[in-house]
Formats: sequence, C-alpha cells, structure tokens
Amino acid sequence: MSQNLKKLSETLVKKAKDLGATAAEAMAAENQALSIEVKNQKLEKIENSKTLNLGIRVFFDYKSACVSISSANEKALDEMVLRAIAMAKEATPDEFSLPANNDQILKSFNTKNLDLYDETHENQNFEKLKELTLEMENAALESKGVTQCEGAGFGSNYSNFHFSTSNGFSNGYKKTSFQLFCSAIAGTGQSMERDYASEGRTYFHDLPDAVSIGQLAATRAVAKMHPQRPLTGSYPVLFDQRISNSLIGHLMSAINGASIARGSSWLLNNMGEKVLSDNLTLSEDPTRSRISGSRPFDSEGLPTTKKNFIEKGLLKKYILDLRSARKLKLKPLGNAYRSLSSTPQPGAGNLELSPGSDTSEDLIKNMKNGLLVTSLIGSTINQNTGDYSRGANGFWVENGEVVFPVNECTIAGNLKEMLLNIIAANDGKTYLSKVIPSLLVKNMIVAGG
Repeated sequence: MSQNLKKLSETLVKKAKDLGATAAEAMAAENQALSIEVKNQKLEKIENSKTLNLGIRVFFDYKSACVSISSANEKALDEMVLRAIAMAKEATPDEFSLPANNDQILKSFNTKNLDLYDETHENQNFEKLKELTLEMENAALESKGVTQCEGAGFGSNYSNFHFSTSNGFSNGYKKTSFQLFCSAIAGTGQSMERDYASEGRTYFHDLPDAVSIGQLAATRAVAKMHPQRPLTGSYPVLFDQRISNSLIGHLMSAINGASIARGSSWLLNNMGEKVLSDNLTLSEDPTRSRISGSRPFDSEGLPTTKKNFIEKGLLKKYILDLRSARKLKLKPLGNAYRSLSSTPQPGAGNLELSPGSDTSEDLIKNMKNGLLVTSLIGSTINQNTGDYSRGANGFWVENGEVVFPVNECTIAGNLKEMLLNIIAANDGKTYLSKVIPSLLVKNMIVAGG
C-alpha cells in the first residue's frame, strides 16, 4: 500500500469546489490481491494484482454526477473532475440526492476496535500457500468416491480506503480477507456430481485447516450421487445453513428503503406489523471485531450503528441511506453502500437472525417428510407480491431421516407467508458476516416427478 489516499481524495474534493461545485465527495481505494489455484496436483493459475481506483461525486445544487478512474496522474485527475462537473450540470435535478449535513457525519472512530487488518501476514510466502492448496486438493482426491478435483485454491485481498467530503469528513481504514476453496467431483460419465467447500476470514491464521476443507468438499460431492426427483406435492422445506441467507436476502430487499420509496415491495405499508415468527429478531451490528462486513462509517460518512430491523417478528426499521430516508421522511441509519462510480444505495452488512432452540438435525426429525435444500438454481421473485419460485437441489427426508439426494425440482410459495411461519435452527456461524441459521418453512410446493 503505497499511495497517499487521504491526500488524493482531499485533492479531488478541492478541485471540484474550486471549479464551482456546490459540494463534492471523493473516494480513493487501493487493493492488492493474490489468487492461487492448483489442479491435478500441479499449479494451474497464479494471479497477483495491485490496483488503484478513484471516484468523485459532484453536486450542483440538486444535480449530481459520478465518475471514476484508475490513475493518479494529475492530468487524469483534472479530466475526471471536469467530466463529473459537466455531467452534473446536465443531470436531472433530484431534491433528495444531497450530501450529508455536517451534524450527521462521523466525527471520530478507532478502527483498532474493529480489528479488520491482519498486519501479521503482509509478507505472504508463495511456496507455503501453494503447499496449502495442494494439501487441500489431495485431501479431496484421497476421499472415497471422489474421481477428480475441479480445483482448489487460495485467495487474499489487502485493501485501503479513504473517503473525503467538502463538509469536512475525511477518514479511511484498511481491511484484509483470506479464502480457501475446493471443488470435488464424484462418479464418472453420466453419473458425476460436483460440490464444493470454502471458508473465508479476516485474519489468515483464523482460517480452518485446509485438509478439512478438501474433505468436506469431497463428502458433499459423494453424498449427491444417484439423485432422484421427489413426488410433486406440499411439504415442509428446510433451507440449509449454507443457503438460508438467500431467504433472508429477499426479506432485506423488501425492507430496503429504495424499494419502499419506489413502492415496489411486497412489504409496502407493513411497518410495525408482523413479518417473521414471534420469536425471531433480525439485527445488524457493524461493530463486530474481525468480521468482513464491519465498518465504522457508511459511504456517505454517517456513523454505523447497531440496530434491529425486525424485533420479535415485528418490522421496526427500513434499511435507509440519506436519499431514501429523506424521501420517506425518516431518520437515516448509516446504511449507505456504493461503488466508486455510482451513487449510494441502501444496504446492510453484518446481519444476525436470532437462533432457535433446535439443531438442524432436530428440525429434520420433526419435519417427518419433506425436502432439505442445500443449493438453489435461478429464481423468479415477484418484488410486488412476494411470489417465490426457485430450482433446488438437496436431500429428501422420510420419517425424519435423509433417504436420498434430490435434483431437478422446483420449490414455490409466497415469501410473506413463508417467513411468517419459519422455524430457525441454532446452527448460525458466528464468524460469518451474516449469521443466519438453517430455516424450516412449514409448507411449500415441491414440484418434482
């Protein structure tokens, strides 16, 4: 990390103000990424990259525009600011799209409390990382039933970010992330099945053992051999912890302030009403230590805070950035996200759904006959009505026991009805940004054979 990002972002803001902009925001981000993949016990790919990206958003009263570049050259900076100003002058006025007021921005913070940067692993030993991926692939290949490994790999990313605005905000922070992944194939010819395992952490030494990841990928692939199609009917459906976040993701989309402001949500006009089971609370905590979704401020400079979006089943808060909050006449919550070339949008990072009292195994026993879903394919979601339909793979359950793998089936229902009747397990993984346990939907249409 070599660039002075604070200076770059503040320089961009000053250039825009000097050229007559009412207000300006600038971001500077530097990333260094390493990717290693092995296949057939040989090095398949290695990529090492370092990038610098700059973005600016300029305002002329109620008009604004965004531009980004990947060069710190002085001439390029001038051209970017001039282009952004020219675009802003031609933009359509938007009375809700304005920067934060001075009394809204974060005044001070301490990133040490978030512990997002692994300084102990800045000098990566390529040979050791290569051996790590080879061990992972070998563990998968040595597992009974596995015929080949589609690939195993390691990835790391070091990022440095700074955000400056013309109202006096200028802050940034650094983050690291590390990942191990493995994909295994079981069977041969027309009877091959594939599955994977991956784990990511903020600190390198928090990663689990590479051998365990290879073995898990193999176990999952072998378990999918000789799949069948279930009989069409109405059954309980258990969303495995691996994919239960997708179900909550549809809920988050429905309470997103931008969707509510547009009137395109199946939870429109449901504030204060029941949207989940009585015992469930859905919260966000951006202050969790060593978690990828943690951050001290949002992309508009507002402080991030702990909050309950849904409390004991009742909808309490929408996900709001400044624009959606103004449009809905509500208080902003520090939930703005953006890329360097786009305007802010509402979003949420570290989510947690309160756990139930049963294990996922208990839920399987209690569901008697039904479907355990471990992967989803495609989707048809009606954002206005909540009608839900997705392709699914997983395992069929009879008399409380898993009896055979399932593929080529479709599950369907209505999200509003589904979420009102879900039962949560207690298997949410606390090291993830989104701690969502396995979720049992009491009744859905399963379309199979």
